[in-house]
Amino acid sequence: MKITIKKIAELAGVSVTTVSQILNNKGNRFSEKTRRKVLDIVEEYDYKPDFFAANLINRHSKTIGMIVPDVTDFFFSKVIEGVESYLNPLGYMIILCNSRHDREQERLLLNELSHRSVDGILIATPHKLSPEQALDSEFYRNHPVVLIDRGFNDRDWGQLLVEEYAGAQEVVRMLVKQGHRHIGMLKENEGYYQLSERENAYKQVIFENQLPFKKSYVATGNLTIEGGYHAAREVLKNKEITAIFCGNDEMAIGAYQAIYEAGLKIPEDISVVGFDGLEISEYMVPPLTTVFQPSFEIGFSAAKFLVDAINFPSQRIPNKIFRTKLIIRESVKKLDEA
Repeated sequence: MKITIKKIAELAGVSVTTVSQILNNKGNRFSEKTRRKVLDIVEEYDYKPDFFAANLINRHSKTIGMIVPDVTDFFFSKVIEGVESYLNPLGYMIILCNSRHDREQERLLLNELSHRSVDGILIATPHKLSPEQALDSEFYRNHPVVLIDRGFNDRDWGQLLVEEYAGAQEVVRMLVKQGHRHIGMLKENEGYYQLSERENAYKQVIFENQLPFKKSYVATGNLTIEGGYHAAREVLKNKEITAIFCGNDEMAIGAYQAIYEAGLKIPEDISVVGFDGLEISEYMVPPLTTVFQPSFEIGFSAAKFLVDAINFPSQRIPNKIFRTKLIIRESVKKLDEA
């Protein structure tokens, strides 16, 4: 049967208020015997609180809204895992929304979440927020919000940023040290989740080492396996290319297939590096050299910042910088110097 707080109070011989305070960790003034009696009954009957009923009383639904550009993206799936790992033990549930990189869909989802009594919202966005969603607008004053946006929206609080430029620079410089002079890059389409820091770092390394460069060395595609496959086919038209820097690990998987179809071998004929440090990169053949970024930690920290903002609304949300790590595997060949 479904047990209520009233029934628990009757069985324990205490008031409904006493049960409610003990369940909400506000029962310090009660004896251990009373607390134990109530909690034993809760455990015996597997009582689950009605969060929507509780919301009418304490204005908390224990529900978080989260919007991501692509729920199928390996990176965001790891971010979501980090978010859940922090929220679930605290009794929060997530309403997960997929904006599909669409600005208008993102706006509609934000509006929808604001009417569903969520305690706060996590937004992973590739966009500049619209004026009505600006960080000093009434919307954000009424809803605790944490952005995972790579710093596109100007603010001096709540920035969760990865040192992407440094990570990309390190992996491309490694290719140069291994003797590669003709290095291609696979980057995201215009309007996709912006990874401009990775491209800027690539171009800077090319420039500082005075390496040969043609526009055709850079090809664009979606940050997916299919996007990487088609972009790699374009880059491989430059027969002199000996290495490819892929904008993310998913694109690298697609590049592997394009290289195989071209009758080439990795790393004997062409070297490949990625970015993200996805778990799957370790099991590619050959294992992929990549730049690890802590996607799980990003989600975990974003969730912590949001819960802190809910519980302590007057406190300023801090900034956090995440460092990258170059993981050397077997997808890069050292070239003999001419």
